[in-house]
Amino acid sequence: MADLTENTPQAVTYARPTRTVLAATVVTVAGVLPVFLIGGLAVQLGAELDFSPAGLGLAVAVYFGVSALASVPSGALVERYGPAVVARASLLLVAAAMLAVATVARSYPVLLVLLAVVALANPLGQMASNATLAHRVPPGRQGLSFGIKQAAIPAGTLLAGAAVPAVALTVGWRWAFVAAAVLALAILPVVPAGGRRTSSPAQRRGERATGALVALGVAGTLAAGSANALGTFLVDSAAARGLSPGLAGLLLTLGGAVCLVSRVLMGALADRRSGGHLNVVAGMLAVGAGGLGLLHLAGSAPLVIGVVLAFGLGWAWPGLLNFAVVRLHPQAPTTATSITQTGVYAGGCLGPLSLGTLADHLGYPTMWLVAATAMLLAAGLMLTGRRMLLTALRRRRDGADPTADSPTVDNPSRIPRQRQTPPTPTERTESGETDSAVA
Repeated sequence: MADLTENTPQAVTYARPTRTVLAATVVTVAGVLPVFLIGGLAVQLGAELDFSPAGLGLAVAVYFGVSALASVPSGALVERYGPAVVARASLLLVAAAMLAVATVARSYPVLLVLLAVVALANPLGQMASNATLAHRVPPGRQGLSFGIKQAAIPAGTLLAGAAVPAVALTVGWRWAFVAAAVLALAILPVVPAGGRRTSSPAQRRGERATGALVALGVAGTLAAGSANALGTFLVDSAAARGLSPGLAGLLLTLGGAVCLVSRVLMGALADRRSGGHLNVVAGMLAVGAGGLGLLHLAGSAPLVIGVVLAFGLGWAWPGLLNFAVVRLHPQAPTTATSITQTGVYAGGCLGPLSLGTLADHLGYPTMWLVAATAMLLAAGLMLTGRRMLLTALRRRRDGADPTADSPTVDNPSRIPRQRQTPPTPTERTESGETDSAVA
């Protein structure tokens, strides 16, 4: 990866974008696979290590809580040392922790500690992947690349599910974690070599957190908290309504498949637009909120329609959000996405805990209505964050506040010229030539 510095312009080359997307995708899968394995093997783990469904919920909350705390530091590490170094460190951490689970996890507290350790690998891999896609994939294909990367997360659930009959029920659950460690090590050669860092210290200071990014992060917290409830409570909720466990499981599989396809499709469509991405995210959340609201109704039709809408739109936005933030912060994409990703991880931690408690006391129908309301609020916050970004871009473009805490993408003098050909419409928006640059 080219070492992009403020005073040393270099031409950007996009060698092997397919391999770049593949590497970012498999690194992302490796980072999220541990928590999905814990969920997929919960029956076997719970029987041997003696923990209840509440213990499983706590384990998942610990994983995403640690990921949230480590997100911003992980972004700083990627900016300092480069995505290749950090991606390899993430894979090695996954391999070591998974081997530790397989060999020394003899009690629930030990499992919890090891899960907290491996949770550090998740934001490291995510931030490294974001930087890799931002700098090594051509602008016209970045939306699709981010969609594919984020589709790797629901795909990870398929791997975890396959581990149950293929490994856990044949040779034992510990070998599933050994297989995960081997997979992480096998991915190492796929990570492309790159420069030491992706931006200079001056550029990182210019891309520091803004109120707009914080607003988007809070929106991510509300949206992810509501959407994570789908994977956590859908099967139990459907079974409580009288659906057989088998059909409830198939319904979850349907939702995961719809989510996977939708994330890729939304990314591909983003490449066809010159802006308005955050508006699209807000619209997806609004429709997804409607899907969550349908889940509180009785009957099979509202259930199926609600699952399709909630998964297909209410949980398909993370790639598009990352893409929009990266396009607005091309000099330091990981610094920016680490802030919004913190909110997403926080939602993964707080959502299932709070909504699960609500379901225990007031029932699933009420829980789904609260989740729908939270997702609708997230849509409003997305629009608020967009307006804040528009204001910041205009202020810097007009020179009203050159030290404003806002993105530097509207100041072309600070971005080295990469080529002599005319910029594309998307690249023009990044340079602050139009207000629709706010994705």
